Amino acid sequence: MRPISDTVPLWVPSAERVASAALTDFMKVAGRKAGQDFACYRDLHHWSVESMNAFWSLIWEYCAIQGQRGDTVLRDGDRMPGAAFFPDARLNFAQNLMWKSGTDDAIIARNECGETRHLSWDMLRSEVSRLQQAFKACGLSAGDRVAAMLPNVPEAVICMLAATSLGAIWSSCSPDFGIAGVIDRFAQIEPKIFIASDGYVYNGQKFGIATNVAEISTQLKPTLTVIVACIGKGAQTAAMAHSGQTLDSLMQPYSPKALTFEQLPFSHPLYILFSSGTTGKPKCIVHSAGGTLIQHAKEHRLHADLRESDRLFYFTTLSWMMWNWLVSALAAGTTLVIYDGSPSFPRADALFDDVDALKITHFGTSAKFIDSLAKANVRPIATHSLASVRTIFSTGSPLAPQSFAFVYGSIKNDVHLASICGGTDIVSGFIVGVPTEPVWVGEIQGAGLSMAMDVWDETGRPAGVGVKGELVCTRPFPTMPLRFWNDAGDSSYRNAYFSKFPGVWTQGDFAEWTRHGGMIVHGRSDATLNPGGVRIGTAEIYSQIEKLDEIIEAVCIGQVWQADTRIVLFVRLAPGVMLDAPLIDKMKRTIRSSLSPRHVPARIVAVNDIPRTKSGKVSELAVRQVVHGFGVDNLDALANPEALRLYQNLSELES
Repeated sequence: MRPISDTVPLWVPSAERVASAALTDFMKVAGRKAGQDFACYRDLHHWSVESMNAFWSLIWEYCAIQGQRGDTVLRDGDRMPGAAFFPDARLNFAQNLMWKSGTDDAIIARNECGETRHLSWDMLRSEVSRLQQAFKACGLSAGDRVAAMLPNVPEAVICMLAATSLGAIWSSCSPDFGIAGVIDRFAQIEPKIFIASDGYVYNGQKFGIATNVAEISTQLKPTLTVIVACIGKGAQTAAMAHSGQTLDSLMQPYSPKALTFEQLPFSHPLYILFSSGTTGKPKCIVHSAGGTLIQHAKEHRLHADLRESDRLFYFTTLSWMMWNWLVSALAAGTTLVIYDGSPSFPRADALFDDVDALKITHFGTSAKFIDSLAKANVRPIATHSLASVRTIFSTGSPLAPQSFAFVYGSIKNDVHLASICGGTDIVSGFIVGVPTEPVWVGEIQGAGLSMAMDVWDETGRPAGVGVKGELVCTRPFPTMPLRFWNDAGDSSYRNAYFSKFPGVWTQGDFAEWTRHGGMIVHGRSDATLNPGGVRIGTAEIYSQIEKLDEIIEAVCIGQVWQADTRIVLFVRLAPGVMLDAPLIDKMKRTIRSSLSPRHVPARIVAVNDIPRTKSGKVSELAVRQVVHGFGVDNLDALANPEALRLYQNLSELES
């Protein structure tokens, strides 16, 4: 593995790569428009924040957004919330994703069984046209909700595009959700159409969920016009059992014809995404069509450097906002490579077979997946070509410094590693990749264009380089949620993001600026540890403890103890490893020497499993609730809720 250093970058883009990047071209165009000479990305970013009207107007033009723009770019730009981007504009989200035609691939779909499907742009348009007609016949119209419980397959993309072409609002989850988890989400938004598969395959196993679909459909039925079962051999039986149809039967009467697209306000609702909901019912976060479109266009074209000839893969499910981000890349004319199944079946490096076979140029995954490869001593650099790959994306949780080094030492040494930080709240990124800048170990490269990011201390002042604090955004941006669904007076929405620093978005992440102009994210600030009043990010501890061969993964919480908080570290050990005194001493010495004495856990406890949300994030809050004797309100938000039993009434925490 490459040595970790904060004085030598892990990667520097070649002069050719910088010259050919869309970001470089955009910088020149913006410079001419602004009458300035932007010497570097930081100059461009400063202008994009200080001149938001000019910046977003240019993004509309540069990314060829289809629609009527109107005269106003930003109204009430001093209000947050309350600012409105392109308030006079009218457009359609699906239209902007379907401007291409022809026989080139729009979507390539793979599953863990190795099966491959190709959909050309013409095929995609034809299928969306047929389903659009079927949805119209069902009475679907602008503002109606379409809820989907589907695997990551082409039908999901087709259904989303057909629904949003009519101005309907799309909401989705993956088929591994339990009944209560689905109802807690979809019952709140009262869908008109519910689309579900009758089963799914994961890690070599087939799971039938027709019974779940029947129960969910019954509970949603007061608002449903139609129930569609779209995948699987039992789809017809599953659908007809609750007066529904299959996707094939719904579309069968219709032949492809010219698509129509409802032209709607920029702020028309597009997606409803959900918070994890481990401490209560999930919040229904409403995102706008225009805001999502233009923010994703900026990120795809400039920060990801996506081109029409590229192939973008991101391992995701329909429960994670990365699916929404992935699908938007159609607007760049990029081919989507979508995957259904386990990323580690039948081998830990199986996805890299697809990278070579399909010539994937942009490979996206989670920080946890990269860490799991390192733990398994998987070295794709020695077993695969990966010649097509220009960019590797990582998100979902902070990418540890050793994982940065692993990517360059064991996956590919000449690649843009773009660690990104954003979330469901904004269906996009705050801190993102910059393809024309060096990659430094442990750092996200920089704030996204026109994202006025900063790190503030508890008093609301900038914390300065190297000082940890709250990640904030001080000016409005297009992907601020419109609202939470059924949130009277926007009280929950305002409380979620604007209560700590009024008029300033507080993301809830603990972060610090680096001397390179990048950022290190230390984990959720609502999970920040406070022993003796010192704020410590959980990701700091994970980055040190999970580099040990004996540790597979860990979860860290603060336990209220004797009028203070003490750090408790739970570790899942590698096979055959025992948590004995020498290992505990090794862990404590590692943390003390790499971080500080304040970071050293008061208690270290071995566990067999660690609870995670459906999107794969460690659920520190759920563990903390159980350790303190409280219940977890929504177990269905967790992928493995049974793991919480391991944290109840532990004798190790009673003294």
